[in-house]
Amino acid sequence: MQPMRASDEERLDALFRAFAGACPDRDPSANFMPNLWRRIEARQTFAFSFRRMANALVTAAVALSIALGVYMAIPHTVAPAGSQSYIEALAEANALDAPDIVGPVHLYPASETGR
Repeated sequence: MQPMRASDEERLDALFRAFAGACPDRDPSANFMPNLWRRIEARQTFAFSFRRMANALVTAAVALSIALGVYMAIPHTVAPAGSQSYIEALAEANALDAPDIVGPVHLYPASETGR
């Protein structure tokens, strides 16, 4: 059996040599990665750039909303007595118990008025 095994191995070695001769090694060159990235970037379309820009805008909007929410939740110092907001000034000027706005209503029966 030994001679048969040697013959199979020789045929296999010959087959590998023929394959290596038909398909030369394609080792990557020094510019393999830069060329690969250039081809990838060339395939990127406007839609991809727009999607990336839209994602950045949404992220910035969420961050700004959170920052404004935190700012509004933090208690601020009380304004000096002389400065009022517009709503506070209106509330003070038009008090609900002012007599010029709401006065007593007098209803007289028809017999008392002389008719």
